[in-house]
Amino acid sequence: MQKVVLSELASGERVISERMPSVRSVAIGFWIGVGSRDETPAKAGLTHFIEHLLFKDTRSYDARRIAEIFDELGGELNAATSREHTVVYARVPYDQLERAIDVMTEMVFVPTFSDIDAEREVVLEEIAMLEDAPQDHVHDLASEAVFGDHPLGRPVLGRSEVISSVARRTIAGYHESKYQPGNVVVAVAGNVAHERLVSVVTKAANAREHAAARPYVRKPLLKTPPPSARFQSKETEQYHVCVAAPGIARSDRRRFAASLLDSILGGSASSRLFQEIREKRGMAYSVYSFVAQYSDTGMIGVSLSTREDNVSACLEIASEQIAEIAAGHFLKGELERAKEHARGRIMLSMESTATRMTRLGRSLISDTELLSPERIIAELEAVEPDAVSELASILLAPECLSVAGIGPDEERFYTAVDAINPGLARRSAA
Repeated sequence: MQKVVLSELASGERVISERMPSVRSVAIGFWIGVGSRDETPAKAGLTHFIEHLLFKDTRSYDARRIAEIFDELGGELNAATSREHTVVYARVPYDQLERAIDVMTEMVFVPTFSDIDAEREVVLEEIAMLEDAPQDHVHDLASEAVFGDHPLGRPVLGRSEVISSVARRTIAGYHESKYQPGNVVVAVAGNVAHERLVSVVTKAANAREHAAARPYVRKPLLKTPPPSARFQSKETEQYHVCVAAPGIARSDRRRFAASLLDSILGGSASSRLFQEIREKRGMAYSVYSFVAQYSDTGMIGVSLSTREDNVSACLEIASEQIAEIAAGHFLKGELERAKEHARGRIMLSMESTATRMTRLGRSLISDTELLSPERIIAELEAVEPDAVSELASILLAPECLSVAGIGPDEERFYTAVDAINPGLARRSAA
């Protein structure tokens, strides 16, 4: 029987684990409570840049040796930055837990930032690569359309002008202020005993110096800007479009209804948008809905890529399908199928040590209640049709929708926008 256990070290780090004795691996995550929304405009992209620099020199290891160690373990080592957290994660054989945590502790807490210029160029290339991928870049434009000048509206990767000029002193100071032990969670899932894990993490913590933990309080989003439109002119074969609106926070009880709304609208192969736009009409290869949840707000929307002649029609179909759901007009068995889809995905994901580790770490670092898979399934099962339709009518009302697009013709894009939120293009232009 799996059991989740939580401890807090004297240093302030929290350690949480879930034992899976039937596997021969462990998934390890160092979760840090800092993301791109915590940056000022002058430091836009610094969190992501630091994530890269953690893989460079530490007090005891250089970048090559870090790579060699995890290759020797036959393990995986990676990291990610989001709008609200950073995570350094690995998967290794269970008998290599101590070695992996020793290296990861140094990476997280004692990077030297001795050689930042080479990695500076790597991050600038990553920003350029994203700008060359309009199907991904349009999501950053959508965030800007929804959240405006708020940090949630900025790209996680940041701005190239910041990355190209930021000094080592600024980087080191930002790391010191945010990578405090009290702002770090170590989450592990796999074949591990919690007592041994705490001993290993404590030993690694005692081997380094650390300042007294200083509390970090994130500034909440007080007011969401009015909806707007963003467009970037680019010679592409398709128009890449995102329709988005403010969503709900991760602690909102309506999140279960939001998950089912996402599944019904565009989150599965049997969803409305996939069937109506791709399968029936062949108007798009890529079409889907998405939901993001933050500590105090969220984002919900639809993304599609299609040729010029189909843009208006695709947005009209999206508008019609949203209106149908908002009106409570569900297809036979549609909600039940969405619940089964969610249940199946949860059951399958729980076989993964990485997924279980992510569930633990993300919940603790975001101060969100950790629900068992059985409880989540029960909450989904309890969602009534009215809850889904009401959420669609509130969040995806036409007057709430922002739109972002990338393509060759701005006028064609703004003409199509009227199908989803009449007058939005004219208000944005003004």
